[in-house]
Amino acid sequence: MSDADKFLYVDRNLVNNPLAQADWATKKLVWVPSERLGFEAGSVKEERGDECTVELADSGKKIRVNKDDIQKMNPPKFSKVEDMAELTCLNEASVLHNLKERYYSGLIYTYSGLFCVVINPYKNLPIYSEEIVEMYKGKKRHEMPPHIYAITDTSYRSMMQDREDQSILCTGESGAGKTENTKKVIQYLAHVASSHKTKKDQNSFVLTHGELEKQLLQANPILEAFGNAKTVKNDNSSRFGKFIRINFDVNGYIVGANIETYLLEKSRAIRQAKDERTFHVFYYLLTGAGDKLRNELLLENYNNYRFLSNGNVTIPGQQDKDLFTETMEAMNIMSIPEDEQIGMLKVVASVLQLGNMSFKKERHTDQASMPDNTAAQKVCHLMGMNVTDFTRAILSPRIKVGRDFVQKAQTQEQAEFAVEALAKATYERMFRWLVMRINKALDKTKRQGASFIGILDIAGFEIFELNSFEQLCINYTNEKLQQLFNHTMFILEQEEYQREGIEWSFIDFGLDLQPCIDLIEKPASPPGILALLDEECWFPKATDKSFVEKVLQEQGTHPKFLKPKKLKDEADFCVIHYAGKVDYKAGEWLMKNMDPLNDNVASLLNQSTDKFVSELWKDVDRIVGLDKVSEMPGAFKTRKGMFRTVGQLYKEQLSKLMATLRNTNPNFVRCIIPNHEKKAGKLDPHLVLDQLRCNGVLEGIRICRQGFPNRIVFQEFRQRYEILTPNAIPKGFMDGKQACVLMIKSLELDPNLYRIGQSKVFFRAGVLAHLEEERDMKITDIIISFQAWCRGYVARKAFARRQQQLTAMKVIQRNCAAYLKLRNWQWWRLFTKVKPLLQVSRQEEEMQAKDDELSKAKEKHVYAQQQLLEMEEKQQQLSAEKMALQEQLQAETELCAEAEEMRARLAARKQELEEILHDLEARVEEEEERASHLTSEKKKMQQNISDLEQQLDEEEAARQKLQLEKVTLEAKMKKIEDEVMVLDDQNNKLNKEKKLMEERISEFTTNLAEEEEKSKSLQKLKTKHEAMITDLEDRLRREEKQRQELEKNRRKLDGDFTEVQDQISELQAQIAELRAQLAKKEEELQAALARIEEEAAQKNLAQKKIRELEAQLSELQEDLELERQARTKAEKHRRDLGEELEALKTELEDTLDSTAAQQELRTKRETEVAHLKKTLDEEARVHEQQLSEMRQKHGQAFDELNEQLEQAKRNKVSMEKAKQALESERNELVIEMQTLMQGKGDSEHRRKKAESQVQELLLKHSESERQRVELVEKLSKTQTELENVTCVLSDLEGKSIKASKDCSAVESQLQDVQELLQEETRQKLSHGTRMRQLEDEQNNLKEQLEEEEAAKKNLEKQLQIVQAQLVEMKKRVEQDAGCLETAEEGKKRLQRDLEATNQRLEEKCAAFDKMDKTKTRLQQELDDLLVDQDHLRQIVSNLEKKQKKFDQMLAEEKNISARYAEERDRAEAEAREKETRALALTRELDSLMDTKEELDRNNKLLRAEMEDLVSSKDDVGKSVHELEKSKRAMDQQLEEMKTQLEELEDELQATEDAKLRLEVNMQALKAQYERDLAGRDEMGEEKKRALVKQVREMEMELEDERKQRSAAVASRKKLELDLKELEAGIDMANKNRDEALKQLKKLQAQMKDLVRELEDTRMSREEILAQSKETEKKLKGMEADMIQMQEELASAERVKRQAQQERDELQDEINNQANKNAQVAEERRRLEARIAQLEEELEEEQCNTELTNDRLKKALLQTDQMNVELTAERSSSQRVEGARSQLERQNKELKLKLQELEGTVKSKYKANMAALEAKIVQLEEQLDMETRERQGATKLVRRTEKKLKEVILQVDDERRNTEQHKDQVDKLNSRMKQLKRQLEEAEEEAQRANANRRKLQRELEDATESTDAMNREVTTLKNKLRRVDLPFIGRRTVTRTGIESDEESEPKTETPEPKPE
Repeated sequence: MSDADKFLYVDRNLVNNPLAQADWATKKLVWVPSERLGFEAGSVKEERGDECTVELADSGKKIRVNKDDIQKMNPPKFSKVEDMAELTCLNEASVLHNLKERYYSGLIYTYSGLFCVVINPYKNLPIYSEEIVEMYKGKKRHEMPPHIYAITDTSYRSMMQDREDQSILCTGESGAGKTENTKKVIQYLAHVASSHKTKKDQNSFVLTHGELEKQLLQANPILEAFGNAKTVKNDNSSRFGKFIRINFDVNGYIVGANIETYLLEKSRAIRQAKDERTFHVFYYLLTGAGDKLRNELLLENYNNYRFLSNGNVTIPGQQDKDLFTETMEAMNIMSIPEDEQIGMLKVVASVLQLGNMSFKKERHTDQASMPDNTAAQKVCHLMGMNVTDFTRAILSPRIKVGRDFVQKAQTQEQAEFAVEALAKATYERMFRWLVMRINKALDKTKRQGASFIGILDIAGFEIFELNSFEQLCINYTNEKLQQLFNHTMFILEQEEYQREGIEWSFIDFGLDLQPCIDLIEKPASPPGILALLDEECWFPKATDKSFVEKVLQEQGTHPKFLKPKKLKDEADFCVIHYAGKVDYKAGEWLMKNMDPLNDNVASLLNQSTDKFVSELWKDVDRIVGLDKVSEMPGAFKTRKGMFRTVGQLYKEQLSKLMATLRNTNPNFVRCIIPNHEKKAGKLDPHLVLDQLRCNGVLEGIRICRQGFPNRIVFQEFRQRYEILTPNAIPKGFMDGKQACVLMIKSLELDPNLYRIGQSKVFFRAGVLAHLEEERDMKITDIIISFQAWCRGYVARKAFARRQQQLTAMKVIQRNCAAYLKLRNWQWWRLFTKVKPLLQVSRQEEEMQAKDDELSKAKEKHVYAQQQLLEMEEKQQQLSAEKMALQEQLQAETELCAEAEEMRARLAARKQELEEILHDLEARVEEEEERASHLTSEKKKMQQNISDLEQQLDEEEAARQKLQLEKVTLEAKMKKIEDEVMVLDDQNNKLNKEKKLMEERISEFTTNLAEEEEKSKSLQKLKTKHEAMITDLEDRLRREEKQRQELEKNRRKLDGDFTEVQDQISELQAQIAELRAQLAKKEEELQAALARIEEEAAQKNLAQKKIRELEAQLSELQEDLELERQARTKAEKHRRDLGEELEALKTELEDTLDSTAAQQELRTKRETEVAHLKKTLDEEARVHEQQLSEMRQKHGQAFDELNEQLEQAKRNKVSMEKAKQALESERNELVIEMQTLMQGKGDSEHRRKKAESQVQELLLKHSESERQRVELVEKLSKTQTELENVTCVLSDLEGKSIKASKDCSAVESQLQDVQELLQEETRQKLSHGTRMRQLEDEQNNLKEQLEEEEAAKKNLEKQLQIVQAQLVEMKKRVEQDAGCLETAEEGKKRLQRDLEATNQRLEEKCAAFDKMDKTKTRLQQELDDLLVDQDHLRQIVSNLEKKQKKFDQMLAEEKNISARYAEERDRAEAEAREKETRALALTRELDSLMDTKEELDRNNKLLRAEMEDLVSSKDDVGKSVHELEKSKRAMDQQLEEMKTQLEELEDELQATEDAKLRLEVNMQALKAQYERDLAGRDEMGEEKKRALVKQVREMEMELEDERKQRSAAVASRKKLELDLKELEAGIDMANKNRDEALKQLKKLQAQMKDLVRELEDTRMSREEILAQSKETEKKLKGMEADMIQMQEELASAERVKRQAQQERDELQDEINNQANKNAQVAEERRRLEARIAQLEEELEEEQCNTELTNDRLKKALLQTDQMNVELTAERSSSQRVEGARSQLERQNKELKLKLQELEGTVKSKYKANMAALEAKIVQLEEQLDMETRERQGATKLVRRTEKKLKEVILQVDDERRNTEQHKDQVDKLNSRMKQLKRQLEEAEEEAQRANANRRKLQRELEDATESTDAMNREVTTLKNKLRRVDLPFIGRRTVTRTGIESDEESEPKTETPEPKPE
């Protein structure tokens, strides 16, 4: 293990210690509370009632403990567990022990469910390097050991995959390591998600590569300098909380960040505790500032500053000077300018100088005075104020009393308090400004990212001796965070239990903390603590005591509120938090909550000459002044509502934080401080337990205990605990779930203690420990019994050995005693000497026995010859059967391989179809959701229409009444005609504006609901197209400035868009033509392949005939072997006869003294023997001549066959070359098709871009609607003024008679204008519906936006004019009182206008319905086209893969054929070498025969001399002794010669055997080579057929695509016509609009009624908004239902996979049990029926999915058919395997003979296979390189397309692409012509091959005739040989073999070697 691994991984060898397991089981170890160690381990000895006696493990001391105080101990297997939620005993002691063990081992990170617990190591660990970052990158949480990097990576990956915002919450005490872990999180994210890895768009980012990540990392040192300080617990303690929000784009790169801070401890700036420091920046500045800076900032020594309470306190290992330079460099990196840096440092120096201001009390009064104002002068110099004003504001500030300002003298205490408050507020404001400036530097992207990861670094739960307002705020925050954790844990548990199907009453644990949160934050009934504190702050006479009394009065009965048990001086009230009871002291809470300041000084700072200081104090109005703290009655009410308290601000800030956290997926990190001494390796148990309670870890464990925390998989449960239930599970296979159910039944567990899910067993806490205990007891019993049996066995064995030793000792003793007795006995000695001589008398008996044995051996020999003949016949039959079985076996193996390939292909096809099906189901669900949304919208709009119709009826009745009044008032109207003429112009202007507003409002109200729904549905697409949206936003901003240029570009784009669509249609037509041509070529190719198949069949017939001939040759060779075996037997017989002859010779030598008659007989016999030798030699020569002739004929026939085979191979090679050329051309065509498809995909990508732009414009439209709401508010103001006008008009009714004539004229004009407006609105509605049908919605929406902006400007101008006119109207109305009748007439006209507006509303609603329908239809068509395109791409990729596989198979076949040719050449070379050796051996044998003949001659001469000597009677007695010596010498020489001759004959026989073996091997190799060739050819043909089928399927799909393309072209033409009509309509609308604007000036009198209509429309809009909120809720419900449906689908897929696994297991069992008896066969049938049922279920599921899309029905039917075929083929393959096993049993004897050959072939085959595999690997690597290059090329193309800024350039590129496509089409045509030519040449070569095959067949027939003739001659020779007598077989066979070997070698050397081609 490396250094880093020691601090990450647990050594499991130490954990899995069997001794520890046994110790735990035997001693019953438990945890006992201990004051020193928290908990100690002990073993229970006795139990008496409620108490137990426990023996401590460490000390051995026995103590008595209550049972309730004892906690269970986990088994040793759970020691140092990575996730404490896995502990079976979840209690405080076990958690503490696990953390302690891991901490002592150097493992500081531990999981506890959702928590990651971190213990501060107080030393640097090597686990934060870049190697560790790479190790955790992209890994899942359970795959790696616990680490902060694992938490960060899981949040980052889930953000990227789920597109859900993430948060990491780091809490803990000061010094626990929160800030350090936050730094590690940021470092990890900066490393993983840095944007400098890839080149970004220059428009969206101004930063250089990596600058943003650098700034993000450098923000931390700045915040630490200004917000961190040294405390007793921590040298670098963060004195504020922060929430760092890091934004990411769609690709996962960092695009910005934002920091929010909470609860800065600003009081540390003025005073510090002992041994503590203020904020680091004060010490950095005083130590690191240069002389120039010190003079500029008026800096002094440390001890001169009162606010530095402890002087210069240094931190060990930290240089303040270096850190000052680092901080300034970080500010430069954050691009903070120097003047702002100097301003910040001036503020820091001024805070120090404020502490040096001293005040004294005057003698006779309490008033404060400032004797020395040097410090005040320095402060005013640094902050840009006047000294006198500053001192006056401090000593005697102006305070408002009633309505007057009074100068009030301050006491010394008040002045000091004001200065300290000023210092704190100044530093806090500077810190907030710094955070804002860092956020501005980090967020330069002008937009939010797609998603973010938030890191919360905030103080944990605090319980001190004295708890104040700050502790309440922190604990309130932690209560909310713990509630968030409980809620998320509840959701995750609920999801887990629902996924596993467990019945459990769900408890929302987050509700447990709600009472405590309500106690703190509840606003009313009864009010909470913070609300009561805010309420007390409003009362001037309120004190902390009155606040406490109010809290006790209001919340005294609350369950979480207690009165303190401490004294009143120490605590005022107590709150029960989740971490424990906390006593709070309410001293100075009102002051802390109000945070008052001297507002006189604040106004001076606001008016400071220093820009930086004035910027800090710009919000002076929100300050709580000193008059709020003063006790003047009534002064408080003047400023009510002007400021907000600290509690309110923090509550709002916290609510915002919790809202963001609830919308994220939280990850919890809990930091723990191990000890207060800052020592490494030391852990205080009580301190850690307190922190675990405060951090909520024990609260999480409490929640776990209420559920089922221990989960174990079925297989693991069965494997581990099956020993407890040995007989519960029956033998054979059983599902894991069923087995677990049986095991739990036999264990008799309480049903409340467990639940069985779909894949796991769930247990309550402690159940697994109980099972482990029982398991250990069971294992100990088994081991004890095993040990007892072993000991008994060893003892019995030792006892038996001792018994044997005793008996042996007794036997030895007995024998020794007998020997001692007989040792000196004389007869015994005589017996021992005589006993060896007794064998001489048995020689005659032995000779007789030998004769008997000889006769028996002869009989056996005859019997063996008969058996040999029978066995030869049987062997011939078996060889023929063997050949047939081998052929059958080969055919069956080929069929099996084909079936396996078909099954693999079908499985791949099925998987592809399933993937397509899932995609289509998701799309169908989306479409259904959209349809439901549209129907709901339609219903709402219909309801609105009905309401509007009712209003119209009411208005119509009112209008009729007004018409009656009009008749009466017309007489009066005539009198005031002159006065009304003046007012008409003003009324016309107002009416025009009102008409415009009314049209806008009606349009916007109807669009509002629709666009809100669309924005929700388009929110999902927003994340995908966000990169494109940023570019378009930039363009929109530019286009708003340059509107005229955009209009020109729009027209150009329309023309270019139509041209592009035309080009796309032309390209699609060209693609269709190319596919048709391809189909024709494929048909021709198919015909050529059919011809090739016929030729291959003929070739197979020829090869079969060749095999038959070779079989006949092998039979002849076997006959030769039989003859040679007979020859060996004859040689043995000859040796026996030679021995008899030698015996006769010895007898003759013994009887030399016999008569001469015997000599004569011997000479006769010798002459007869010589004669027989001569005849034998002559017959052998004749036989050998015949054999040589036969061999010559056989060799010639064999050479001719070899030549024919070579010609066939040449033809095959040429055919393969042609085939390769055709395939290469076909690959090129496929590649060109791919390029065409890529071009099509690119065009579709551009179309999607345009759609995204349209969606962005819709968002802009919503922004314009917001602006409209502002305009409505302005109109409401005008409405009030108009109401005043109407009340004045009612007073002046008498003067309105003259205006009646003008009113009639105005009415006619109004009617004309209304008609024109109705026509205009109808035209606009028709244009709007057509515009939304088209894909160029973007341009029209741009125009609408521009028109709206112009109208907005006009409205603003007109509103100003109207306001001026209204002032004039007021003056005139006071003069003229007769305008009432004109107003009434205006009312009637406005009622008519209202009716017209209602009609327009109805028309607009209908138009919007039509627009929605057309939009949904276009989206459906677009989705269908995309699905078809994806389908075609998949098909093309599959074809490419199959083509590559086919090429690889072809290459393998070529390599195999070449290898077989090399093996054949080697075998022939070896045969030739062995033939040469055989010739050399025969020559040596001839020479030895010659020497033997010479020796025989010498022997004869010597014998003749000996006979002469014997015959001579004179010399009889002289030299008998010498003759005997010479005779013995000659005998010895004879024996030596015989032995040499035998050895030579054995060698010759071995060479001949080797030669025969080589010939047999050659024939077997040839046969195997030809079979392999035939098999390869058949495989190639089948692959060709499969390819042809796929080509046909491609043609069908191309035809479908052609039809779809024609439909798309027709729809495109329709859209173009609609576009032209819309353009004409737009022109007409513009003209009508200009005319309407001219006539609108006459309609100003209608303003009042229109304002009322505006109110009605506003009310309707609010109703629509309420309805939209309801639809949002329904949408969320639908989304939840969709998630449930997805989960159900996932569960169905799991069931399906389980079924497939069961099917596979059943098939394995069937294969294993194929050779069993009939019962096993019945079981197999039953299992096959089960498989069929499972397959039927699968088919039913697939049929259910077919309903979603009709196009998938054909593919699913094909997969079902192929599954049926697969089952049939599997059953047939199983039968074949059964037959094959039987054949293998029968052929074991035959296989033994072939083992040597197979070994050699296999070794060569393996070597060749290794070489081929290496080549395949190289080719695959090349393929991968090519694919990578292609991917890189496509990426480059996409980047270049993104960089194109104008659409004109894209059109040019597409035109170039079309020209390239035309060139490619020409190339394709030329290549198709070449293919035709090559096909014709291939046909000609096939005809030639057929002619060659016919010739070969004829020659084979001739060869068969010649072999028949040879067989006849061989049979005749055998008959002749059998006629010869038996005594002479040996000699004859010897001579025959010698000559045969000579003549065999000669023709073989003459045969030429076949040259491999």
